[in-house]
Parts: sequence; C-alpha cells; structure tokens
Amino acid sequence: AVAEVKLRDDQYTLDHMRAFGMYNYLHLDSWYQDSVYYVDQLGRVMNLSVTLDTALQKPREVFRLPTDLTAYDNRLCASMHFSSSTWVTLSDGTGRLYLIKSGKRGNTTYEKWEIVFNEELGSPFIIAHSVSFVKSDVRSVAVLLLRVEKDELDTKGSGFHITLEWVTIAEISKEGDHRYEIFKRRVLQGKSVPHYAAIEPTGDGLMIVSYKPFKFMQEEDDKLKENDDAEATNEKKDPLYYWQQTEDDVTLTVNIPQDITKDDIKVRFSPDNICVTLKDQPPLIEGKLYSSVDHESCTWIIRENRSLEISLIKKNEGPQWPELILGDKRGEFVMDSSQCSEIAESLMHLTSEVMNANPEKENPPCNAQELEECDAFLEDSASLCRFDGDTLKVTHVINLGSNQYLFSVVVDPKEMPCFCLRHDVDALLWQPHSDQPENMWEHIATFNALGYVQASKQDKKFMACAPDYSYAALCECLRRVFIYRQPTPLSTVLYNRKEGRQVGQVAKQLVATLEANDPILGFQATSERLFVLTTKTLFLIKVNSGN
Repeated sequence: AVAEVKLRDDQYTLDHMRAFGMYNYLHLDSWYQDSVYYVDQLGRVMNLSVTLDTALQKPREVFRLPTDLTAYDNRLCASMHFSSSTWVTLSDGTGRLYLIKSGKRGNTTYEKWEIVFNEELGSPFIIAHSVSFVKSDVRSVAVLLLRVEKDELDTKGSGFHITLEWVTIAEISKEGDHRYEIFKRRVLQGKSVPHYAAIEPTGDGLMIVSYKPFKFMQEEDDKLKENDDAEATNEKKDPLYYWQQTEDDVTLTVNIPQDITKDDIKVRFSPDNICVTLKDQPPLIEGKLYSSVDHESCTWIIRENRSLEISLIKKNEGPQWPELILGDKRGEFVMDSSQCSEIAESLMHLTSEVMNANPEKENPPCNAQELEECDAFLEDSASLCRFDGDTLKVTHVINLGSNQYLFSVVVDPKEMPCFCLRHDVDALLWQPHSDQPENMWEHIATFNALGYVQASKQDKKFMACAPDYSYAALCECLRRVFIYRQPTPLSTVLYNRKEGRQVGQVAKQLVATLEANDPILGFQATSERLFVLTTKTLFLIKVNSGN
C-alpha cells in the first residue's frame, strides 16, 4: 500500500492540511511519457510506465529508501521531484535529503538509481520543487524544501510559520574525486503555505504564489547592517525652509537660532539667484531660482517667532513654480486652502459621482448581490512574487486580486511549471519565462468556464490538466473524477434553440466513478491518460486515444 502519513493531533492548522493533508502522493515524471511514481509502505519507490494500454506492467521497484520509516514518530510523507531527465531529489520525510543520479529513466539497461548526496537537513520537510543546471562547467541541483514550524512569538495567529529553504548542492572535484556538497542554504519565511513555489531553470531566482508574503531570513551580521541603513534613511530630517507662492510673489520662511540678530543676517538678491548667510557661517541657502525675480523689490524681515521671512517678487506673473531653488530638496512647499480647492476643481472632470458614467452602456456595472455563493473567495487575495537569487530581494510583485489560484502543471519540463488562475468564469494557464523580463508570464491556454465549474465542486481535492491543454480534470476526496474536454467541432448539425444559431463546437464533460472505497491520494494527468492513486489501487483512465 501507499506510504500515507496521516496528520497528527499537533498538526491541526489549515497550513498543515494544505501542505501535508492534501499532499499528492503520485509523482509524474514529465521528462518521460506516461510515467508515474509513488512510495509504498516498505519505503520502495515504485514506478509504472505505460507504453500499451493492453499490456500494463505491474509497478516495479526502482529504489529503496535506506531508513526504516516506521521507527520515526514525527515524520512527514516521503516526497520526490524529478530535477532533470537523469537527476531525482528524494526525501524520506524524516528531514533527510537524497540526491540521486538515476541514469535514463524508463530504460532498464541505463536506469540505475545511485545516491550521490545524502544528508540530514534539520526538521522534517517535503520537497516543493527542484532543478538541475550547469554553470561554468559545474553541475548543481537546487531544491526547495517546505516546512511548517512552530512559532513561539506568534500569539495571535495559528502559532506556526512556513519556511521555504532553498538549498543548492554543487559538484566539487578534489584530486580527481567528484563529490556533491551543499554550496548554499537560504531560508524564506511566511505565514501561509505557498500555492506555487518554483526555482527558475538557471537557478537564478524563485517565483512564489502565496496568500501572505514571504521574505528571506538574513544572517545576523546582514541584519544589523541593514538596520543601520534603515535607521539612516528613516531619520527624515525636518525641512530647512518652507515656501508658499501666489501668482505674483513667493514667500520663504527659515527658522533662525535665538542668538542671531538683524546685523548677523546677510541676504543677497540677484535676478536669478539668492544667497542667505548667518554670521560668518557658510551660506544657509544658496542657488539659482526656478525663474527670474524683480530683485530690487525683494525684501526680508525677522518675525517675532524667530523666523526669517523673505519675499520674492516674480518677474513673470502667473505661472506656478514647481520648485524654489533648482535641485534643492531641503525645502517644503506649503499650499493654502484656496490653491488646493482650485486644483481639485480642475481635476473634477476626471471623476464621476455616477456609478455608470458612460451613458451609451446599457448594462449597469456588476452588482455584488448577483454573485453566487461559489463566487465568494476564502482568502482576500494572493500575490505572485519573483525573488532574485543574488540580492534576495523581490524584483516583481503582482497582486492577483480575485484571480484565484487553481493548480499548476508542467507543460515543458525544461521550463518552470505553469500555473492556472481563475479569470472571471474561465481558467487561464500562464507559463513563466524567467529569461524574458519583458514577457515574464505568458498566457498559453484557456479552459472555458472551468473557473466557474470548479467553484461549485465543494469536495474537490486535486486539479490537473493535460500538458497539451486538451482537457482539464478534477477529483473529489472519494471515487469521483470530472473531466472537462476542450471544445471540438461537431460532425452533425446542431442548433441552439434559444438563439436559433448553428453551434459549431461542443465541449464535453465526463464523470468517472472509481470502484474504490479508499480516499484518493494522488492525481496526475498526461495528454492521453489520467492516473488516480488510492491507498491500495492505481487507476488509469484513458481520456484521449493516441493520434
């Protein structure tokens, strides 16, 4: 039977349920056609590859985990990810990571799973994603490990936080001896299990879709340094001077120390410049004015509140000055209320009091009362972030708003996994391209009405789609699998009775009911077949016949 690990009593949060309770125990090897893997209760990695439907082989053992899993109390489920056509990352759920060179999988003459790296990496985790890449002739494998950890400081929330550890393992050659060692370990922390987390194919960055934001946890030294920098920028200085203007003149006010008298102040006016000095100090204010002034009519005075007030008369009346002294950011412009209301009035035409400001449109805007129950979202909204691997900073953030995350799928194993988002009633598939900053997320397929249909399936557990987009599928916790095909042309004539028009295409929906009483533990889709795993049975559903 499948090595299912049930949630313990201390794993009671929604995040535990999402990460481990809804874990997909069936692993699809996208590098080879119709090949799936699972781990059984004896710690054996079992593979089923389909070449002919008429001659199904029994699942075969390709590898056995060295640890006795029954001896561990607080372990998680075993997890695996296929980093390339010859590399596999594997975890036994106890906190140990295996890097395996598998040879060409599916080819019995070449396939031999060998452990090249095997290390204890702390508390138990599951593998979220991994990639294998070569940089300057060095083979590296980057792995993303997901943990839900107790958070002593969190008194208001669930008492747990989520960490994603990004581990890079690289080949090291010493005296002709090739070994794999950890080259880098970085940790991100957040407050919700990410819907999607994947490393870029080159290992240079990371993309995460999550409800709550993630951020890198830095080393202590970096933290202190960053705090100093932050403090330096946070100490926002008070402006050196304030200025106001009308159509005719500009007034500048500077606070001066108590001991300064009238004789200590020197103010020099010229048509385009101003210079203010106190006693024998360097000039307090000096520079080229934004526009010319009538320098002979300019005056200055000391007010009772120990401030120096300078009046400049504009040479050209009317135009507003955007700044007083060119390039001087030490002053602050103060606007009076009449100027504020003038500006507001000039912008009035851009806004509207009326909900439907466009009278040509007959339809009123969306009415929230017309939304159905299945349109309401559990979460406020998720965001999609890209992190840079070198700076550990976020380079892109997209707020997904009401575009609910549905599922992810590997279309091309050399690229990052695609993710599917709900857009109104439809579901749109997006392919990330980390190497194209201008077109980082490309829309590659649409599943009409899938966003709406899936929302009504209250018991859904897994969703998937074919890598060739020919169908999407979802399964419930028990027995039922729903298949939604893309629209296809009809061989016979069909009319829409309501509108009287001929229908050219029809999209078919299929429901498969499995003969099983065990809950569904794994679900994977290929272009031709659906694989559904329960505790003791692996079902194959032929969806499309080959060309």
